[in-house]
Amino acid sequence: MKRLLFLIAVLCSLLNGQAASEIQLSSLCHNAYFAHQVYGVNPLMDGESYSQMIDGGKKIVRKSFRTGEEIGVIFDADNIKTRIQLPHIDGYIMSPNEQNILLQTETQSIYRRSKTAQYYIYNVKNRTVAKLSDGGPQEVPLWSRDGNMVAFVRDGNLFLVKLLFNNSESQITKDGKFNEVINGKPDWVNEEEFSFNCAFDFNEDNTMIAWIRYDEKDVPMFSFPWYKGLNPERKEYAQYPGSYDYKYPVAGAKNSVVSVHSFDIKSRVIRRMQLPIPEDGYVPRIFFTKDPEKLIILTNNRHQDCLDIYLANPRSTECRVIVREKAEKYVSEEVYRNFKVLDEGFVMMSERSGFNHLYLYDLTGTMRRQLTKGNFVVTDFYGYDVKSGTTYYASTEESPLCRAVYKSDAKGKVTKLSLERGTNKATFSKGMRYYMNVYSNLNTPYVTTLCDANGKKLKTLEDNAALKQKLAELNLGERKFFTFKTQDGVELNGFMVLPANFSTSNKYPVIMHQYSGPGSQQVLDSWNTGNMGGSLYEQYLCQQGFICVCVDGRGTGGRGRDFEQCTYLKLGQLESHDQVEAALYLGTLPYVDKEHIGIWGWSFGGFNTLMSMSEGRPVFAAGVAVAPPTSWRYYDTVYTERYMRTPNENGDGYDVSPIGRASQLHGHLLICQGTADDNVHYRNVAEYTEALVQADKDFRQLTYTNRNHGISGGNTRVHLFRQITQHFKQYLQ
Repeated sequence: MKRLLFLIAVLCSLLNGQAASEIQLSSLCHNAYFAHQVYGVNPLMDGESYSQMIDGGKKIVRKSFRTGEEIGVIFDADNIKTRIQLPHIDGYIMSPNEQNILLQTETQSIYRRSKTAQYYIYNVKNRTVAKLSDGGPQEVPLWSRDGNMVAFVRDGNLFLVKLLFNNSESQITKDGKFNEVINGKPDWVNEEEFSFNCAFDFNEDNTMIAWIRYDEKDVPMFSFPWYKGLNPERKEYAQYPGSYDYKYPVAGAKNSVVSVHSFDIKSRVIRRMQLPIPEDGYVPRIFFTKDPEKLIILTNNRHQDCLDIYLANPRSTECRVIVREKAEKYVSEEVYRNFKVLDEGFVMMSERSGFNHLYLYDLTGTMRRQLTKGNFVVTDFYGYDVKSGTTYYASTEESPLCRAVYKSDAKGKVTKLSLERGTNKATFSKGMRYYMNVYSNLNTPYVTTLCDANGKKLKTLEDNAALKQKLAELNLGERKFFTFKTQDGVELNGFMVLPANFSTSNKYPVIMHQYSGPGSQQVLDSWNTGNMGGSLYEQYLCQQGFICVCVDGRGTGGRGRDFEQCTYLKLGQLESHDQVEAALYLGTLPYVDKEHIGIWGWSFGGFNTLMSMSEGRPVFAAGVAVAPPTSWRYYDTVYTERYMRTPNENGDGYDVSPIGRASQLHGHLLICQGTADDNVHYRNVAEYTEALVQADKDFRQLTYTNRNHGISGGNTRVHLFRQITQHFKQYLQ
């Protein structure tokens, strides 16, 4: 009897140990394996320190770039002089002179990059707090260069607060109106597709403000329903549903008419720049230079193949082109994100050589020097030291799968600064003497270090040791990269996650995940590769008996302009072809069950899942499309036309779509969509599933109430990923 009890105890212990080594989906979706980084770092003026918010927003401290040690307290919520009860602090914006801080509270998200919040002005020296404005929540507040004024947007209008005049507030524009006119912040499509949320700037001597105005009165309206829902519950819609109505221009539709204006702070005169762009052109960015009378305006035509850089005088309103960048197909959005103004000029990105590189210009538009060169892609521009002529950047020079930090001196000598092979991302101090580096690879969670400008490691701030220990207790399979050639002779990169008990003598079903959108990259030597960090959702699927694979097909980034832009005017055609080729290649491997290969993806990845399942070669037994565009006729102007031009110009290209291919769908399909997706509208699924019905194709559909493009909140993510998993288990095993 004792022996039997002992054997039962041992068996229970083994079973418990096995259970403990398995990933649980609910834990995974609730960030049980979250990899920590150092957040909220703001380099300070002295070039030796940075600020950081700690203790849940109760403190903002000063830390050394050399040691990472705290060397001062800048803000302490428990040590302010003003008798005011501050709400929870969500973020902060330091003034240029570091004498005041805008404290962000009561934040409400609008779209991907936009939000409203109630801001408070904190005086660092006096430890006093005052509301920025009593007129309602603010958007995109911005300090003047001297730190004595703050401008912000509210209800489509620009406002100005002067600290030296007892925080007096004045309204600059008065024509702003929801769904009609916006001053100083972009409309939906410009925010989403040009990746910015603030469309105004102060000049160098703090005498003027310039901004972009968006007249969206003639942009067609889009509407989606609001239901009561749960978590959060919208009780106002308990009896009848409501709706959200906003301006959303689909491909070929009318865009906002944009113009650039200036405001003389002393005379209060508003002027409109004489900017000779067509009515349907874009203004993705404006920047004041160090000369207060010179404003840089970046414009693009509707086809987005001609970038003009104007130099404008904000008082005379005269504008003249100083640089024209003409692309054969389109100008990448990365150009705007990495554009930087210097004391006597600016640095811009360009793919003119076939690879993304950096070019130095003066304010006459004369190119002084190409700062980087070679058959690799510059992915991030960190800064340029005017005195030494040194450029700091990240690139794919090691491999398209890697990102390393480099510096290039005035003579073009290149020094690699980051030490580890994988993915590195830097935050440099003012003056470029130090940088904070975040490194990871496919098997290593983020490691955050402080380094000097020569790449010498000074201090490790975070190495995720606790997470590594937690992961060591899991039964994880091997992760590895591979390459193969398609039948067309195109070499593609991929990564594979194998079950922990993998055996080459077994046959495994395969689940392929991809995104495939223009310029994107999923196959990277990074902890962020795969789903949920560390490919841990893939590891969870491997526990269920699958092999997981991701392949970057043509159109993806990291390999130069021609590889990325070969999908121009035919989105989805080459991308789906390459996923089918990947499945055919996998089917030749002795340990792959070629009859049971599945594919899934989100957003563009959902679109390409549908395209791949209806490509004509029936290689996919099952697939899941989450929030997929199903016709580019339903998606926005800026993104779609960048790659496809308009439907009138490229009707044949638009016709090749999941809807157009509905009758060719092969395999068991699950399609998932949120009803409140402001990005890829529910309309896409509604029209596609109707096409499937009329084509007599079976499918399964899941709708998530009041969820946006991210389909999250409450228990939503757990439910969604459980459905994805069960779908593949049902049809691939």
